Amino acid sequence: MSGSGAPGPGAAPCRFAHYFVLCGIDAESGLEPDELAVLYKWLQADLHGKSSDTADKTSGENFDQSPLRRTFKSKVLAHYPQNIEWNPFDQDAVNMLCMPKGLSFRTQADNRDPQLHSFIITREDGSRTYGFVLTFYEEVTSKQICTAMQTLYQMHNAEQYSSVCASSSCSMDSLASSIDEGDATSLAKLQRYNSYDISRDTLYVSKCICLITPLPFMQACKKFLIQLYKAVTSQQPPPLPLESYIHNILYEVPLPPPGRSLKFYGVYEPIICQRPGPNELPLSDYPLREVFELLGLENLVQVFTCVLLEMQILLYSQDYQRLMTVAEGITTLLFPFQWQHVYVPILPASLLHFLDAPVPYLMGLQSKEGTDRSKLELPQEANLCFVDIDNHFIELPEEFPQFPNKLEFIQEISEVLLQFGIPPEGNLHCSDSATKLKNLVLSDLVNDKKNGNIPSNTLNMYELLKGNETIARLQALAKRTGVTMEKMAITTPLTEKEKDGKLSCEELELRDYKLNVQLREVFANRFTQMFADYEAFVIQAAPDLESWLTNREQMQNFDKASFLSDQPEPYLPFLSHFIETQMFATFIDNKIISQWEEKDPFLRVFDSRIEKIRLYNVRAPALRTSNYQKCSTLKEAAQSIEQRLMKIDHTAIHPHLLDMKIGQGKYEQGFFPKLQSDVLATGPTNNNRWASRSTNTQRRKDRLRQHSEHIGLDNDLREKYMQEARSLGKNLRQPKLSDLSPAVIAQTNWKFVEGLLKECRMKTKRMLVEKMGHEAVELGHGEANITGLEENTLIASLCDLLERIWSHGLQVKQGNPQGGQRNKGKSALWSHLLQYQEREEKQEHGAESPVAVGPERRKSDTGITLPTLRVSLIQDMRHVQNMSEIKTDVGRARAWIRLSLEKKLLSQHLKQLLSNQALAKKLYKRYAFLRCEEEREQFLYHLLSLNAVDYFCFTSVFTTIMIPYRSVIIPIKKLSNAITTSNPWICVSGELGDTGVMQIPKNHLEMTFECQNLGKLTTVQIGHDNSGLLAKWLVDCVMVRNEITGHTYKFPCGRWLGKGVDDGSLERILIGELVSSTSDEELGKQCRTPPQQKSPTVTRRLSITSLTGKNTKPNAGQIQEGIGEAVNNIVKHFHKPEKERGSLTILLCGENGLVAALEQLFHHGFKSARIFHKNVFIWDFIEKAVAYFETSDQIGDNEEALLLQRSSCKTFCHYVNAINTAPRNIGKDGKFQILVCLGTRDHLLSQWIPLLAECPPITRMYEENALLRDRMTVNSLIRVLQTLQDFNIILEGSLIKGVDV
Repeated sequence: MSGSGAPGPGAAPCRFAHYFVLCGIDAESGLEPDELAVLYKWLQADLHGKSSDTADKTSGENFDQSPLRRTFKSKVLAHYPQNIEWNPFDQDAVNMLCMPKGLSFRTQADNRDPQLHSFIITREDGSRTYGFVLTFYEEVTSKQICTAMQTLYQMHNAEQYSSVCASSSCSMDSLASSIDEGDATSLAKLQRYNSYDISRDTLYVSKCICLITPLPFMQACKKFLIQLYKAVTSQQPPPLPLESYIHNILYEVPLPPPGRSLKFYGVYEPIICQRPGPNELPLSDYPLREVFELLGLENLVQVFTCVLLEMQILLYSQDYQRLMTVAEGITTLLFPFQWQHVYVPILPASLLHFLDAPVPYLMGLQSKEGTDRSKLELPQEANLCFVDIDNHFIELPEEFPQFPNKLEFIQEISEVLLQFGIPPEGNLHCSDSATKLKNLVLSDLVNDKKNGNIPSNTLNMYELLKGNETIARLQALAKRTGVTMEKMAITTPLTEKEKDGKLSCEELELRDYKLNVQLREVFANRFTQMFADYEAFVIQAAPDLESWLTNREQMQNFDKASFLSDQPEPYLPFLSHFIETQMFATFIDNKIISQWEEKDPFLRVFDSRIEKIRLYNVRAPALRTSNYQKCSTLKEAAQSIEQRLMKIDHTAIHPHLLDMKIGQGKYEQGFFPKLQSDVLATGPTNNNRWASRSTNTQRRKDRLRQHSEHIGLDNDLREKYMQEARSLGKNLRQPKLSDLSPAVIAQTNWKFVEGLLKECRMKTKRMLVEKMGHEAVELGHGEANITGLEENTLIASLCDLLERIWSHGLQVKQGNPQGGQRNKGKSALWSHLLQYQEREEKQEHGAESPVAVGPERRKSDTGITLPTLRVSLIQDMRHVQNMSEIKTDVGRARAWIRLSLEKKLLSQHLKQLLSNQALAKKLYKRYAFLRCEEEREQFLYHLLSLNAVDYFCFTSVFTTIMIPYRSVIIPIKKLSNAITTSNPWICVSGELGDTGVMQIPKNHLEMTFECQNLGKLTTVQIGHDNSGLLAKWLVDCVMVRNEITGHTYKFPCGRWLGKGVDDGSLERILIGELVSSTSDEELGKQCRTPPQQKSPTVTRRLSITSLTGKNTKPNAGQIQEGIGEAVNNIVKHFHKPEKERGSLTILLCGENGLVAALEQLFHHGFKSARIFHKNVFIWDFIEKAVAYFETSDQIGDNEEALLLQRSSCKTFCHYVNAINTAPRNIGKDGKFQILVCLGTRDHLLSQWIPLLAECPPITRMYEENALLRDRMTVNSLIRVLQTLQDFNIILEGSLIKGVDV
């Protein structure tokens, strides 16, 4: 059913059902082994590393099982009508999905209950067709087939007997292994299975009837098929030939119009179906009750979150209908979003190779009886959410964010569930203690793994007791005594009025409908609340549809940064991931397209709900709160459904006698008759009452088509653009079920390879643009558009992409190099790295591994600097392996990626890893991405581009690990002694903490130390005790390097440490700057001049002058501009979200900080001439001012001003004295720095500056033209400094240590 034609005449798109299909055994061709099943076995053998010819000899082979357990080829025996042009019949796909396991045989001793399941076929354009299938068993009348089965049995038994004799082990074991393990419950059963005697046993074979419909009316189709089946098995023939009912549902039953209900007739009783109105949630007929019972509420919300974040979801169950119910249930709850990737709720065995698709998928895999989860080898598990439905158990990917308000959300859903008598924990609570209890109580029943699903008040007898010998005897006894064991799940204790079965059935159905819609309302309400203001952030950039479609890839269509900054903090981890998904992108695309075209139905309903919210509670969009708002529309939603079901809007034509040939289709109990195809091939000729309605819709569609052609973009071209506009994965939403030739598989893989490369290009480009944008902002260009959160999201998605690339085409048989089972959280990338490490270490023994080693030490002018850090992939792996905090391989792989990215070695490391071609060949199939050379080169090139920006994605994430650091002190030898005789010490501080004071070993300039991650380094305090003859020390700078990440920080000093030299300082606080790896060579040459002679590096245009030192003094304008910019940077700092602020210390004390800017101001016009060779410092002026304030009484204009001035003078004197008496040997410039920092912290600078400008010492110490003596300048300076009043400034401890104010 691929391809979508235009609706044809005769208005058939409005039909309830498109096809009726019959599948089963073809008596002509007899027993054919199912080659798809054989292919499956072969694939399995391939997966487990056996060659295909040994596969025959292994117990996995089809022919090793007893013939009744084998699968044989089924066939579509008939389908009506032959074809419909807008939904062509795809015979292979329908056959495969109707009977995913092929034909199965039973004898009278086996359970032959009919089974219902449904399936879905997604066409390439994303539209869907639903199939509903009833499988039942029919007696085999063909003598030829019975004889064939007996012959197969004789051969099988002979073979078994010989192998049992040959094997020395217990014969029972080998016998048991030959049969499906799950069924091997007793000896009697084995013997019964292993005999089919044509004279004694009756042979039955599976057959199925199926309806294919455009909409998922599951309940209605189920009832229709059950009634057909009853008509075949009942003792009385049906009222009319079966053809009448099938003809009726195919041609005479219309789809109910939106918002209406429809009654049509089955064989015995009427069937009612209803369809939601245009403003209600879209149709969903799968009972969510079952989904919650199967998974439990907590698990369901976790799986739902994984689906929203577009991870790979694999559902696992023995029961096809369960797979379908869970898949449809969860995707229904996504409203208003829609799953955009591969969606195959029932994955046929022949398509297993699809599990290594490196794209998000939602697939269902049927588990074989008795196979354990541990036996299931999957290519990729790093990003997999594995849902074992039958065992009520889920495995989640590592590190994914929780759904916002998860606890309140779960609380609200559980209230709805409890109203309907459903325990929120599902059938059995998934806690450890409950699991243990389950294992104790049910140990004798658990062998078939189905029994985990005993509801607290729902006992599904058959499921529970099937396959238990004792129970089978009890059942037979019960039958004889007339007690029936129904396969009906009784959800509530029966009340009197429910004793009438029919009523109870209808009531249960109504309850399911009500529960469905109420649960869906709760989920939809969450999205309506979370995205109530989404429209404000949609970027409408294109003038018309055509230009939008052609430029879709280059355009940003949603302002993500502004949207996130508007959200409550707790929502951010989830939302930052979610707005990167394809489903969100498509939702926004639909919003943009809706200005030119008819709105997408999901979007229309969602927008109308947001309108409603706005009408009811008028809230300011700016006030985003994380307060939980419950859904208020539950009652209305349930009522509208109830009304539709109680009051039927339309009734279809009754089934009637057709113009049939007499004598054909004779009724025979228990056998589905051969239908007369001529009466079913075409519908009635007269245009019935609903044909005219659809012709109107046809006219409307024609008008729309003409309109779109008029716009000037023909449909094919537009479709092409649309396909391209939606990025990766969309063209692969559904694997082709019919054509499984190697060529098609190869083509699919090629699409994956291209898709991965494109995704890599987009991701690296986005990471670069965002990061460069951010750095441009730090350099003063425009506004930031990336947040730390967003950066983290992008890096996490890069890790995910690398995992998907590494698991594409992986030979699953590869275990851990250590030999044992791979642990949970298997990572294809880490596994590859480990095997590479193992090979390299073997080769190493004597020889060094290939590492890039630079010159041993780089010499600066002084001849002292840091030794080169060698670049080694293995070394980086060892760093990660030593991190005890990381428990899983996926975690290790992510840490390694982050470390490599931070070191700018990611591309280089991966290139080195892939250069070992022998290993790549061993680990990967030929079609794998990593073995496509050209694509691999381009991929590494895209990763190389990330070296253009600096990341701290390792340092900022692993904050508690121990890190080795290396520090070196570089003195200026020409002017002073290299080594001091005193005892030097050092203290390194970073954003996450400090090292405390560390003594430097005597006569050493270099030392290594280990401490907990300090984060980005900010300051170094360096000092000495002034002992010995050569105590004075001129230090150029201090270098400190993080030995894991290689980040090197330079702390410029350029000043003396010692009494009686420079400003007499015995300790200094140095401010760090990250050294870019390229300028490492010039480390020694870049030493800065002392700060007080620095030219104003404040304006970036002039920063070059800082290297030339004294020659250029800044003019008044430049000084004022510098102060303005320094204050502005501090204001900007506080306007960023807290987690992204960076270091305030640098903004205060760094090269262009506030302290340096104010120093420039105080130096302007300062008479610092040497009086008898003694240098005068700003601090001398400050001390003179204090002396004046302490001795004189000020005269103010009025009382109030005087008091204010007095208190300012008092605090000023108090602060200066506290700094002077602090137990630290800080020089005069250092004291000025502390004063400015404290004044900024306590918002006092704007009060102190006018005091200093007015005090008499200023006239003695400053020239007439000094800025401090210019009233206008001082006033404007006060206004600038007052802008800092609103901020809570917290100073780094190292800046004000020991100063007690």
